[in-house]
Amino acid sequence: MNDKATELAPPRLAGELLGLPNRITLARTVIAMGFAVVAYKVGTPIWLFIAYPIYWFGDSLDGAVARWRNEETISGAVFDVVCDRACAFFLAGAFLAVYPDVLGPLALFLFQFGVLDTMLTLSFLLWPGCISPNYFFRIDKPIYKYNWSMPAKALNTGGVVVSLVLGHNFGIMWLAYIVASALLVLKVVSLTRVLRILTGRVAAAPAT
Repeated sequence: MNDKATELAPPRLAGELLGLPNRITLARTVIAMGFAVVAYKVGTPIWLFIAYPIYWFGDSLDGAVARWRNEETISGAVFDVVCDRACAFFLAGAFLAVYPDVLGPLALFLFQFGVLDTMLTLSFLLWPGCISPNYFFRIDKPIYKYNWSMPAKALNTGGVVVSLVLGHNFGIMWLAYIVASALLVLKVVSLTRVLRILTGRVAAAPAT
């Protein structure tokens, strides 16, 4: 039994899972989720303003460390995707506790990020040799540009959070609906393009 388990999961994979980048991912996830729980219980925004930067900074740090140490792995990329969703949903629950009036646009965001964006982000697994979404420009530059470039990543969560806060504080919730709806449309269009590339209906446009 042990020999069979080792054969299915060689020691190399154990090293990948326990590597420094994944430990950073785990740490930033636990800390951000912990602050989200506090924000939910206390109901004051200060804890959210601490939790979100930890989530965003940690999400950048683990990838930077992986690249610096040449330890980027497919397992690490998938683990990062899972942890991002865990953070997003915990923080969304806390956000609702602090700002109950943001339910509508926040629900749109969670659907696109938790379902559509997850499917889109994991689509890199369909291309052997593509180690993470950060390298999807080698597959198709338009999809990469609008989903995983630095501006796109900032808008996908940061833009929504800012629009929710502005909507609550200044009575312009329509702005949050516009941002969340625009991201929803973007994910649908991007997923459609992925499917069209996979079925040969559209030629991929890799960066040159």
